[in-house]
Amino acid sequence: MLEESVVYQDILQKGEQRGEEKEARKVALRLLELRFGKLPPGARRQIERLMVTQLEALLEALLNFQSKQDLNHWLRQRTPAH
Repeated sequence: MLEESVVYQDILQKGEQRGEEKEARKVALRLLELRFGKLPPGARRQIERLMVTQLEALLEALLNFQSKQDLNHWLRQRTPAH
């Protein structure tokens, strides 16, 4: 009965979304570090704040990055500076 409640389903869905976001972030960071080596702390913080759709866009853009400068440029265009 609990599994059928709207509140339970909402909580479950939010948990699944957070899990997907965490996994996407983990993959993005891993691929970027494999390609460019250790990322600067500022870049890591920016990536850690990206939403799932932004992470997906980053993973697609990564295919065209030639250097860390390309990553930095992408991040400056899409995330607020902190």
